[in-house]
Amino acid sequence: MAGGVLIDADSCPLHRPAARRVGCPSMTESQLPDDVQELVNRLFGYARQGGEEAAQALDAYLQNGLDPNLSNQDGNSLVMLAAYAGNADVLEVLIKHRANVNKLNNRQQSPLAGAIFKKEDEIIDRLLAAGADPTWGTPNAIDTARMFGREDLVARFES
Repeated sequence: MAGGVLIDADSCPLHRPAARRVGCPSMTESQLPDDVQELVNRLFGYARQGGEEAAQALDAYLQNGLDPNLSNQDGNSLVMLAAYAGNADVLEVLIKHRANVNKLNNRQQSPLAGAIFKKEDEIIDRLLAAGADPTWGTPNAIDTARMFGREDLVARFES
């Protein structure tokens, strides 16, 4: 199911309250209707590609009830994908819509640790400003900063 999407009641691409009312079941990519799979792929694409147009499109979906914590089958949230790709515009939209900046993926990695790994200083600053916790995840952001020789970040996190 590589590249596919797992959808559960808490991350249904439908409006969250409506999804819970109708009991949006857990579904794998092969069970999703083609139009829903296309939409989900587009949403994750916005997080990966970034830019003003992607941020505006994602903002419109979020304003209409899209769950800002939508995750793929690997547990990578829209925040994780935007952070890893260095897409500040998209990240700001997700933060505005109260996305969880500490949500770990299935490998227990945090968006903050991902941004450190990718050397995305602007993303690191934005995640921290939004409440990202450097102690979450395995390895956590502090350990990741140490591994990559980012003593400036280690000092910042430990102060």
